[in-house]
Amino acid sequence: MPSRFFILLPAVFLLSACGDTPLNDPYPLAEAGDNILYTAFTERPRRLDPAQSYTEDEYTFITQIYEPPLQYHYLKRPYILIPATVEKVPEPEYFDARGRRLSASARDVAGSVYELRVKPGRYFQPHPAFALDEAGESLYLGLTRKDLADKYGIPDFPISDLQENSKELTAADYIYQIKRLAHPRLHSPIFGMMAEKIVGLKELGEQLSAANLERPGEWLDLDEFTLSGVEEVDRYTFRIHLIGRYPQFVYWLSMPFFSPLPREVDRFFGQSGMAEKNLTLDWWPVGSGPYMLTENDPNRRMVLERNPNFRGETYPCEGEAEDQENGLLADCGQPLPLIERAVFTREKESIPYWSKFLQGYYDASGIASDNFDQAVKIQISGESNLSEDMQEKGIRLLTSVRPSVFYLGFNMLDSVVGGRSEEAAKLRRAISIAIDQEEFISIFMNGRGLPAMHPVPPGIFGFEEGKAGINPYVYDWDEELGKARRKNEAEARRLLAEAGWPNGRHHKTGEPLVLYLDTTAGGMGEKTRLDWFVRQFGKIGAQLVVRATDFNRLQDRLAKGTTQLYFLGWNADYPDPENFFFLLSSQEGKAQHGGVNSSNYANPEFDRLFERMKLMDNTPERLALIRQMNLILQHDAPWVFSFYPKTYMLTHAWLYNRKPSSIANNGLKYQRLDIDLRADSRHAWNTPDYRPLILIVLLLACLVWPAIRLYRKRERKTAWRG
Repeated sequence: MPSRFFILLPAVFLLSACGDTPLNDPYPLAEAGDNILYTAFTERPRRLDPAQSYTEDEYTFITQIYEPPLQYHYLKRPYILIPATVEKVPEPEYFDARGRRLSASARDVAGSVYELRVKPGRYFQPHPAFALDEAGESLYLGLTRKDLADKYGIPDFPISDLQENSKELTAADYIYQIKRLAHPRLHSPIFGMMAEKIVGLKELGEQLSAANLERPGEWLDLDEFTLSGVEEVDRYTFRIHLIGRYPQFVYWLSMPFFSPLPREVDRFFGQSGMAEKNLTLDWWPVGSGPYMLTENDPNRRMVLERNPNFRGETYPCEGEAEDQENGLLADCGQPLPLIERAVFTREKESIPYWSKFLQGYYDASGIASDNFDQAVKIQISGESNLSEDMQEKGIRLLTSVRPSVFYLGFNMLDSVVGGRSEEAAKLRRAISIAIDQEEFISIFMNGRGLPAMHPVPPGIFGFEEGKAGINPYVYDWDEELGKARRKNEAEARRLLAEAGWPNGRHHKTGEPLVLYLDTTAGGMGEKTRLDWFVRQFGKIGAQLVVRATDFNRLQDRLAKGTTQLYFLGWNADYPDPENFFFLLSSQEGKAQHGGVNSSNYANPEFDRLFERMKLMDNTPERLALIRQMNLILQHDAPWVFSFYPKTYMLTHAWLYNRKPSSIANNGLKYQRLDIDLRADSRHAWNTPDYRPLILIVLLLACLVWPAIRLYRKRERKTAWRG
């Protein structure tokens, strides 16, 4: 037997190499050949309720499930709003205090009205919440979980059961969701802002808070409460009344906060005992979008499947000039979605994520800093090209500058770096010059960013390139090279001396300039980055002390106004400069008003210009105001404008119709797969090389065979003697 084993073992390995599925394939054999997108997520989503969710990792999922009234055109840039579930993008009507209609150019606007009409014939995903008995009554109300299990075979209310049960979208579903923004138990992050905009929303919040105190823990039927600023005109039409003029409101209508949520679903999850079993909207969202969540294990795997009730939307036939050349219009007119299923696997480390992408087991991937040089080569001209290894595999590189800004903020309430004096402004500008953002982007971001000049990033109205767009207090324009050049260290030291800190010492007391940076700790390379910042401050004689903390404590310090310096960033909620400038409005001061202005910056002239600018359309007059606002901020320097990040995305050759977008997050429905090409590529890239193993087996056989012969010889000799 031993000799036969060693003879047959290599053959076994050779035969196993002839299979169609690679041995290291992490997915079930039953999924082979299916129209499934495989990707990964790194951070566990905490909220999937559209009234609460407000983070990028959560939007990865809920924007495929829920459908707000509007959406962004997938291909066109700048971003353009188009209808999603409504018939057209609403145009506001304006009224004075007496209710008389005004023209769009009128100044004394007391109120605005947006009318939306839902497209008839659109349905929610199948769900037990919509299940009715023969009498038209809900199957689930008043029944225990055991009753449901025994009577209807729904032991854990799996989302895939009761496929025939659904409900048509109506105006009432949108109105119910807007009311949910005021629910005291949900703590919607936009309630405070929207309560100042939507007529009656603040009063509804007060009513619901009182009802919640009277009936703690009980389900509140929001249909029992009136929201005066939202009216149902007919089954498919509703109107939203706003206080004054707010042009940016139309952008909010493209966000999940305003997605339809039926009373039936709220009632279903409001039953006693549901939350204890994770049967909540945070765990099992219910929407009308192209996909529904059918598996939720946020520590391991999440699965989206095609909503069988989704129909009526097709792939766009128009885009940018290069979209035709890039093959992004090949699916013009095809019904959406083009992918049946998406499997998201959680990867906590970058190495396995990257390895599985290179093996073809993930269809797309970002690029971690550790893997950047393996994937991308930066040319002398600054252009990025894929490495030869990536090109040989047919991998494509997609790049874009995100509509985001990152900054180092000064607390304007601080006695050293704050205040509106010219000396304090010079101190902040000196630090702005000393921190070499170009070097930071090169070393720590592999060149994936642009130095920031002001709050408005590329892709947003008000961003300008070239000489017109630079920060003149930090950069000079080099006419010969045609680009901005950072002012030198000597200029920073001059400003520091004029601020009263020559060579980093107080001009009267001689005490050193010691500054404190509050930042969240964590991540490989964080110490190296912070040490780099300490050296940047040291160039002008300032001493930087880093105070590491957790995110919650940092937020608490920002809220109390006890920080001195801090790091933050902001991703655009919608493509309008108002969404960035409001971060520096005095009305948004965090310490005074609990807003988003963490620097507590206040400048009456900036505020005056901001109030004018935010109500304007994108005209030359608005651009002129933006330039004035930028110049004020660049002079006062409440932030060190750090960088606008670039996004680098890799996709395999079999994944089509992927276009980077940081504002439109519902792009899964547009993407398409070539299943056969993926299978062939996986097989080619993962065929095991058995030659080393076979060689080891043969060597072992050579070593063991003499021992076996000697053993048999002794056995025969013993048997002969016997």
